[in-house]
Amino acid sequence: MAPCAELGDKHGLFQPAHGSAPDIAGQDKANPTATILSGALMLDWLGERHGRPGLREAAALLERAVEAAFADGSLRPMEFGGDQGLNAATGAIVAALDREMGKTG
Repeated sequence: MAPCAELGDKHGLFQPAHGSAPDIAGQDKANPTATILSGALMLDWLGERHGRPGLREAAALLERAVEAAFADGSLRPMEFGGDQGLNAATGAIVAALDREMGKTG
C-alpha cells in the first residue's frame, strides 16, 4: 500500500513500492491503492513544479477518496483480510472519488 516517488532535478518516477508480485499476476488479487496513491504523488509534484493548482487539488481529492473508502469500509483489499481483488477495490475507490467530488462541487 506504499506509494513511491523518486525525484530528480528534472524528472520524477512514481510507482508502488511493493514490487511486481508475479505470484498473483492475472488472479485479480492485487491491491491498487499504492498505484493510485503514486498517481496522486505525481499529480501533486507536477502541480507544484508547473504552478498548476488544479493538479494539486486532484492529488488531494484522490488521497481523500482512498482514505474515505478505507474509513467507511467500502475498500477491503485481500491483503488486509478483505474480500476485494483489483477490480472490486478499484471500483470502491472510484465510487469514493465520485462521492468526494460531489462534496466539492
